[in-house]
Amino acid sequence: MNILVVNDDGIFAPGIEKLARAAAKFGNVTVVAPAKQCSAMSMRITLFADMELKEYDFPVEGVKAYSLDGTPADCVKAALYHLLPEKPDFVFSGINAGYNTGRDVLYSGTVNAALEAVLDGVPAVAFSNENSFGSQEVCDHYLEDIMREVMALPAEPYTIWNVNFPCCALSEVKGIRRGVTLADVQLFTGQFLKKTDESGKEYLCQVGTVLGLDKAPEGTDVHAVLSGYIAIGRVTAAVNKA
Repeated sequence: MNILVVNDDGIFAPGIEKLARAAAKFGNVTVVAPAKQCSAMSMRITLFADMELKEYDFPVEGVKAYSLDGTPADCVKAALYHLLPEKPDFVFSGINAGYNTGRDVLYSGTVNAALEAVLDGVPAVAFSNENSFGSQEVCDHYLEDIMREVMALPAEPYTIWNVNFPCCALSEVKGIRRGVTLADVQLFTGQFLKKTDESGKEYLCQVGTVLGLDKAPEGTDVHAVLSGYIAIGRVTAAVNKA
């Protein structure tokens, strides 16, 4: 089996190393990731500009890796149309430092890199954890089992599996909720802070606050992760499938 691993946090992110290390137990892995942080890029691609491509000394034995000075979607396109001799069997995207649930999937570079893959007919899965500083125990324990599970599921056109691991100790995880729907809310609600520098110029800095569990609809991905469950659901690209 040939597996392409991508992300939006950049080639240096600890999440992509963890994902590639786990994926290598299932087949041959190639990593193509942005040269720098590219969160919230959605499915943006780079036009009319050169993107530097470099081989990267990846810290997982047997894994060939490249950094590309482009977006997550650029990385998928470059892999499928230039770097790989044939299309991979799967694309794994992540592990993102931060949940990708509800409306936030529209902005996510992690999710949209996976969607870029399914638009080209390659099954794909997006993986996300709360953040790089929260508990990794649940992800570490369940990652390979969930990889095995989703790879065995039938592929659906233009549809990815979206996996979110809760930020809690392994002893506190409540289980897995499969088939969760996308919540019609944002887990992180946007707020803006105004800053003024010494010259009087004004700047806006976007920050977010976490949605409370009481405002997360039951049966959704947001409700699942905030309740301490691993959430597995589908995300479908907005294309005409007729």
